[in-house]
Amino acid sequence: MLRRLSCCVLLVLPVFQLLAQSCTPPAEGLPGINAADFWRQQRLFPRVRAAEATAGPTVASRLRTRYLDPRRIEIMFRLVKTRVELEVWARNRGGGPFELLRSYPLAATSGSLGPKRQAGDYQVPEGFYEIDRFNPKSNFHLSLGLNYPNAADLALGEPNPGGDIFIHGGAASIGCMPITDAGIEEVYLLAVMARAAGQTVIPVHIFPFPLTEVELAKHATSPHQAFWRGLLPGYAYFEKHHEPAELMTLAAK
Repeated sequence: MLRRLSCCVLLVLPVFQLLAQSCTPPAEGLPGINAADFWRQQRLFPRVRAAEATAGPTVASRLRTRYLDPRRIEIMFRLVKTRVELEVWARNRGGGPFELLRSYPLAATSGSLGPKRQAGDYQVPEGFYEIDRFNPKSNFHLSLGLNYPNAADLALGEPNPGGDIFIHGGAASIGCMPITDAGIEEVYLLAVMARAAGQTVIPVHIFPFPLTEVELAKHATSPHQAFWRGLLPGYAYFEKHHEPAELMTLAAK
C-alpha cells in the first residue's frame, strides 16, 4: 500500500528518482511464474544450460565462500560509471545488509556522464531501476533488461526516451552494460537464482561517479548537477547501510 501511495506523489518529492524504482508495474512473465518453477523454465534454453555447466561451479564456490544460501539469496546491481565496472551485491534473505560479491569490468562503454533522455543518444541511464526481463536468447549471449524508462524518466515528458537497456554479454555498447559472455553467464545465473529464491525485485542503481560533495564540486558547471543531487540521498543511504533506501525513509528526510 505504501508503495502505491508513493507513486501518487512522485512529482512533488525531491527524491522522485528513487521512489520510481518501486512504482513500476511488475514485468510480464516474472510474478506470474512460480518461484520454484523458474529454474525449470530457464533450463529450457540451451545457453542457460551451457552457462550452468561452465560458470555454475564458479558461482557455487563463490557463494559457499561467502556463506550465501542459493535458496535464500538476494542480489542487487550497482554501476558507478567512472569505475567502469558492474558491482554485484548479495545477501541471504533476512540476513542483514548486502555485501559486495564481485565486480565485473565493463567490456565497452558509450555516451558520457549524465542520464539517458532520448532514443539513440548512446547514454547509459542514471538512477534507480529494476531488472524486468530475463533474455536467454539475446543477440549478446544472455541479457537482463532494465525497466528504463521508469516512472521518473517518463515524468520528464521527453517525446522519445528510448528503451531496451540491458546488462549483457559481448563487448559492444550503445547505451547498455556489456560484461563479456563469461561475465554475463555468472551474473545471469545469480539473477535466475535470486528470482527462483523468491526475489521479485532486483534493484539496479546507476550513478555517474561517487556522489559525494567533493565529486559533485568537480562537476559544478554540469547541466546535470540538480539531477545528480536528486540521486544523492539514495547513493548516500546505500553507502552507509549497504541497503537500498526504503521509500518512506527517504521521503521523510
